Amino acid sequence: MRRALAFGLLGALSACGGARSDRGRPLEIVLPQEIATLDPRFSTRGHDVKTTRLVHAGLVGLDPDTLAPVPLVAKSWRFVDERSLEVELRPGLRFHSGKPLAASDVCATLRAIADTKLGSPHRAVVRAIGACTPRGNDRVRIELESARATLLTDLEVPILREDQARSAPQPLGGLDGLGPYRVARASPSVVELEPADTGVVPRPAHAVVVRSIRDENARALRLLAGRADIAPNALSPTLLPTLEGRAGLRVRARSGANVSYLLFQNDRPPFDRPEVRRAVSRAIDRELIVRTLFAGRAQTASGLLPAGHWAAPDVGASAPPAADRALLGTLPPVTLVTSTDRLRVTVARAIAQMLGDAGLSVRVVSLDFGVLLARLDAGDFEMATLQMPELTEPNVLAWFFHPRGVPGEGGEGKNRARYRDADVGRWLDAAGATRDTARRRQLYSQVAERMRRDLPVLPLWHEDQVAVVSERAAELTLSAEGRWLGIAALR
Repeated sequence: MRRALAFGLLGALSACGGARSDRGRPLEIVLPQEIATLDPRFSTRGHDVKTTRLVHAGLVGLDPDTLAPVPLVAKSWRFVDERSLEVELRPGLRFHSGKPLAASDVCATLRAIADTKLGSPHRAVVRAIGACTPRGNDRVRIELESARATLLTDLEVPILREDQARSAPQPLGGLDGLGPYRVARASPSVVELEPADTGVVPRPAHAVVVRSIRDENARALRLLAGRADIAPNALSPTLLPTLEGRAGLRVRARSGANVSYLLFQNDRPPFDRPEVRRAVSRAIDRELIVRTLFAGRAQTASGLLPAGHWAAPDVGASAPPAADRALLGTLPPVTLVTSTDRLRVTVARAIAQMLGDAGLSVRVVSLDFGVLLARLDAGDFEMATLQMPELTEPNVLAWFFHPRGVPGEGGEGKNRARYRDADVGRWLDAAGATRDTARRRQLYSQVAERMRRDLPVLPLWHEDQVAVVSERAAELTLSAEGRWLGIAALR
């Protein structure tokens, strides 16, 4: 199938006539999924967040390599004590409308996101903030109700105008922003962005179009025809050798701060039994999948955090007893759900085949991404493939694995695995409350060791950040978490 597609693309290349000399048109990004919302208060999906961060900016940004917090809208900050932070704003910043940024905008945004009436899914990020007080027009003082290790990273949340911070949801991008682009026109399938000069970063040289094209062949052909410029993690790795060097296309890649994993429904048989989950782990040849389906552009995972992450423990791969695998042949058929993305479906089918070879019959069901997430939140699944696309601050593990975060049980979080280990919950709370890096590393090591034992999810691999780019975007710098701010620097 892949070889036939590659030959088909090569044949289409001559019909496309190669890349066009069309420097006046916007840079075009092609994606496999539609944009659900451009409102940064409600964006949670990977492509939504990446697009909103072109339009909006927070006090803090992330270094593209180390992912450490760096000043963005903020000029500087200092901790007065464990619960008090003073932030100085950069001078001369303006929203897209021309309104000057004021300290009151910062505090209004943080209060709005923390307000349960607004219903922002990012409330958990700012709920520890007890007070935000403007100090003149260019400084704010943030007081925490309780110590929080991740405060600086939390302040990456985009800043809005004071009069818009509590407004109704604006899915088509009606909110004033501080980012390098403003929304010109928007629909779920096409978002047109114009360069803006807010002072946060230099004004971009090009307009940008973000276009949703569900069919992978069509995305590749649009690149070959010279009509698209950037396909970020949007094409199967096995297609990359076919595209690289054709019609002026290049492949840019780097290691990624993400993890793909197999999600088990821990409340539902047969995956409520740890020995069954371990048997599944033994039956899946992750190295083979990485080598073939990802063309080697991923690293097999020994845990949720990638190797080299400051909080990643030195944990080897789990080796369950050989007898565990025999359990699979005694189980009834199960279902594995995944998205409609072609690569994800292919990966799911490979996993199903491996489990079938071990005796477990698996039916693969592909669902629209929104439907998939709704079913996972409702607990209506047995196994699923998922990815944490931005695994930067390890405190995100609390969102996905804290016992109080099971969807539908009144807490905040997306513990879709229904993993309810009380010790893990306490360790995650403690790690999120101290700024002592050594102590945090110890606590996350305890979490990793317990999850290695229980295996509520199976970490699979960490995929590289890969973008197929045109000559116009050849100098694009990729970041470890996959954000797109580097597009604004293209000249």
